[in-house]
Amino acid sequence: MTQAQPADLDLSSCDREPIRTPGSIQPHGFMLTLSPALEVLQASANLEDWTGCAVAQVLGRPLASVLGAAAHARLAPELGGGALGSRPLYLGTVTLENGRHFDVLGHAWDKLVIAEFERVDRPQPADFRHLYPLISDFLAKVNEHASIPALTDVAARHVRAVTGFGRVMIYQFDPDGHGRVVAESKAEGYHSYLGQSFPASDIPAQARELYTLSPIRLIQDANYHPSALVPPRNPATGAANDLSFAALRSVSPVHLQYMRNMGTLASMSVSLVVKGKLWGLVSCHNATPCPVPVEKRTACEQLGQILALCIESREDARELQFRLEVRRVMVELLGHLTKGSDFLENMSGVFPELLRFARAGGVAIVADDRILGYGDTPDEQAIRDLSTWLAVQGHTEVFHTSHLASLYPPARDLVRNASGLLALPISRIHKHYLLWFRPELVRTVEWAGNPYEKQASPDAPTQLSPRQSFAAWRETIHGHSLPWHSAEIELTTEFRSALLGIALERAEQMAELAEELGRANKELEAFSYSVSHDLRAPLRHIVGFSDLLLESDGAEDAGRRQRFLKNIKESARLAGKLVDDLLSFSQMGRAALRPTTVDMAELVSACIDKLAIDMRDRNVDWHIDALPTVHADPSFLHLAVYNLLSNAVKFTSQRDPAVIRITFEDTGTDTVFHVADNGAGFNMDYVHKLFGVFQRLHRMEDFQGTGIGLANVRRIVERHNGRAWADSVQGEGATFSFSIPKQLPTP
Repeated sequence: MTQAQPADLDLSSCDREPIRTPGSIQPHGFMLTLSPALEVLQASANLEDWTGCAVAQVLGRPLASVLGAAAHARLAPELGGGALGSRPLYLGTVTLENGRHFDVLGHAWDKLVIAEFERVDRPQPADFRHLYPLISDFLAKVNEHASIPALTDVAARHVRAVTGFGRVMIYQFDPDGHGRVVAESKAEGYHSYLGQSFPASDIPAQARELYTLSPIRLIQDANYHPSALVPPRNPATGAANDLSFAALRSVSPVHLQYMRNMGTLASMSVSLVVKGKLWGLVSCHNATPCPVPVEKRTACEQLGQILALCIESREDARELQFRLEVRRVMVELLGHLTKGSDFLENMSGVFPELLRFARAGGVAIVADDRILGYGDTPDEQAIRDLSTWLAVQGHTEVFHTSHLASLYPPARDLVRNASGLLALPISRIHKHYLLWFRPELVRTVEWAGNPYEKQASPDAPTQLSPRQSFAAWRETIHGHSLPWHSAEIELTTEFRSALLGIALERAEQMAELAEELGRANKELEAFSYSVSHDLRAPLRHIVGFSDLLLESDGAEDAGRRQRFLKNIKESARLAGKLVDDLLSFSQMGRAALRPTTVDMAELVSACIDKLAIDMRDRNVDWHIDALPTVHADPSFLHLAVYNLLSNAVKFTSQRDPAVIRITFEDTGTDTVFHVADNGAGFNMDYVHKLFGVFQRLHRMEDFQGTGIGLANVRRIVERHNGRAWADSVQGEGATFSFSIPKQLPTP
């Protein structure tokens, strides 16, 4: 039968054709749509040709009235059992009362049970026994080949051997949707398309979507006359029937004309779906009509699924290897970038690695008006203009293109070394970019016919969208670079996060430095005050009492002279003590920590022994926990504990007995020590001044001291990454606490 072509057929809008709802089937079989009770709701118009039953006579009647009792008994349990899915399932082979044999496929879709009957010559069921050796042989050959081209070549030869088609091609879709033939097996006399490309427009978007959902499609004869469904609308939905998964579904007249233009009267397509996306197709062609029974279609579908899995595993391995290499370079880059303080200088120092990271020909850093470049890059003004364009466009994330001139017209003059661009913003505020440039990669695409001449000539009998010629047509592509790999784009985003992390770390270091400088400034102010006040006081005493001693020269009052000399001596001793404490505090910030295991019980005992001279004739009651060991610098920690215990002894001098408690607690991450006494205490309103240099909360006349001891404690504890604090009730005693982390900072 020949399909008629309307005289005014305009097939240029094939991408909008309702291919899922064609309203008809291919006539090498017939279709019935059934209710759950297996009543006939619709039938294809060719029903009478195959069964002798007129469509009008069977609508609304039980399935048995069409098939006969024997065939009905064979199919009813499976068609009416509710176990059918959306994909057609082979239910067996039946013989109707007129003696004709049919393979039966059934599936549930669009609120109907859809039964398809394909005419066969044999009364026996389809024989799937050859399927296992075929698959086994294919798997054995697949294991011998690692590359995707070799795998697809094996698959093309196997599919052709199974189906008997004159030509079997396997083509892969590129990111733009064009399909390139990567493998081919053909008989003598068939044109070869190996290595040629078919434009994306040959397979419209809705056809690609259907290929993804339905893995196989057969057209036995491109000259068929479609058989319409009667009635034309789905009784269950009121809309046109969705025949997406039907094996007999009629296809687009555009595609049928495409086949005839190509010299093909029979075709079969097997989808290669990798990770849920249409990777490519196994496309089978024959110059004459060619039926393919269900068992052979099933074998080809299985081969397609195995091939897709093999492709996925090969691509995953290749992708993993590529990502590992790019990540290795990135880690190497980041290792260099963390070493210096000048970020831009660090970046310029790793230019060769930056080129390798992005497989680029040139790289440039833009920091406001400063531009550093390496490799083959555009000139500085062109880079500056490009960065301005990126900023105006608002590209705050990674930007990439392999055809820059199509987005940025001035790039037409930069094609030689900047056809491709990968731009990484390294600031959300400033015009700072890291730019990679890829040179032009001139390539030639061999098309299966000129894809730009799809319309037929004006004097042609019909106006058709499909090309009428599939002769090889070469096109040279200019202005494009090697495309950016998805892994390069993703890892560039990751690289950006790492760069921001480095910048944040730098900012934190600067903040710490600023805090340290602020602390140093306060200590310097305190030092200035000490020099001007605390240190001057004993010096004034020395000068004043020396003057008095000179004035009393020759006087007979020896006791008075002795008192003057004693005051001079005490003032000189205090001045020396102030200088010593200042030197000690200064050294505290410079000396390196030498941490080791410190037994706190032994350390406290040593400090108490050292304080014995200050406790002569004192009644001091010590309460000391069973103290643990810590990891710290023993010399520094000894000084800190000695200062705290010395303070406790000093400020309990008016208590009898003086009670001093030394306890600890384990917080999990820190060991916290407390030194509590029942001494004078202090006003908590001034606790913020307590650990400052030369800060005293009591009069010198009441309690001697330079005001440096607690400042030393704080500095020692903070050098260990801990903290020091105090709590008190004035007149009732004070508790001084400090923490030592269990994990010390890296020096």
